[in-house]
Amino acid sequence: MFLKPKILFSWFVFLLSFTSLFLSSWIVLPAPNMFLLTLAVGAPEVSPWLLLFNSLSFLLSFFCIRRHQSQRLACIFSLIGLLICVWVLVNIPISQMQMDKAMKQGLGTNYLEEIPVSARARMQTHPFDLVNSFRGIPLGKTRHQKDIIFASPAGVPLKMEVYQPPEVGKYPAVIVIYGGAWQYGNPHANSEFNQYIAHQGYTVFAIDYRHAPKYKFPTQLDDVRTALNFIRKHAAAYEADPERMVLIGRSAGAHLAMLAAYQPDAPPIRGVVDYYGPVNLSEGYKTPPNPDPINTRAVLKAFMGGSLEEFPNQYEIASPINYLTHPLPPTLLIYGSRDHLVEARFGRQMYERLKNSGNTAVFLQIPWAEHAFDAVFNGVSNQLALYHTERFLAWALLKQ
Repeated sequence: MFLKPKILFSWFVFLLSFTSLFLSSWIVLPAPNMFLLTLAVGAPEVSPWLLLFNSLSFLLSFFCIRRHQSQRLACIFSLIGLLICVWVLVNIPISQMQMDKAMKQGLGTNYLEEIPVSARARMQTHPFDLVNSFRGIPLGKTRHQKDIIFASPAGVPLKMEVYQPPEVGKYPAVIVIYGGAWQYGNPHANSEFNQYIAHQGYTVFAIDYRHAPKYKFPTQLDDVRTALNFIRKHAAAYEADPERMVLIGRSAGAHLAMLAAYQPDAPPIRGVVDYYGPVNLSEGYKTPPNPDPINTRAVLKAFMGGSLEEFPNQYEIASPINYLTHPLPPTLLIYGSRDHLVEARFGRQMYERLKNSGNTAVFLQIPWAEHAFDAVFNGVSNQLALYHTERFLAWALLKQ
């Protein structure tokens, strides 16, 4: 026997309300495993979309459902989902004010005036654009080269991708290092970001490195340093200025970016951008996050070749926070308050140590963001991060 159309529609609206709430709930719920971590990462970034879904389900449940009990539940589900999404959107202006203040404290009140007007004209005009959340962030035309082999250690070909502005010229170099728990990933990661930055007037090098557990630390650092030497040696061929370089990394890539830039014999680096990178491996091993969806200790053991008890000195050597004994490049640190892989407290600790040792540093914290928040390029968090990252790059590489 078939259900009546009205009953079917009521169940559809109820299911829509429940689904919208389920997805929205991961804006505030911590993910206990890697599967649910995907939802926890993505939910706040697509909160404008979820706001629409919750609004639609609320209106449908309020005006169209006639079965009293299901209407009440559907309305409650939708209303809770709406409130969660609104929490993110309402906090955007507050977070932007805090970030703007942090940038001025770290780089100087008038740091924007040091950036050429032509560079400022190419940047995003607003830290958050609701239209871009739906249509995407415009990327602009660039030139793109793939599969450039820069080294073959032990017969393993290491490749890079190069993104260049559309016009031939000589541009500052931005070296991008992907994340992936030091175990996976490739230079094609975050291609939208690389294309966007190249269009802003930089030559972007997205580099590779060998992965754990087959290759232990410091192999990954050695590969990054090899890539830097290759880029400096062949800079002219890629229209890059070897005296104006910034390193950008995400997660494990941010860890490698800081380590490479902070070495006493590092090439001249104008700045480092750290997106949610591990900075204190010893402390991270001792006090993993809770919940711990990635199994932090297992990841560190695979990278280091064993536990902290087995290799305490190696853990210290592999921690960027222990390299503050000499002047370091200016560092921009961006972390999410809800990060359950690399907690924001580590970014704050790194910032305090850099500042107290006389180095230039900026710490930005996004209240609703999880680890890898910029995986959604036009997401709420990445719009804020990109807005400040492009200003930091211009200040470090183009300032007059």
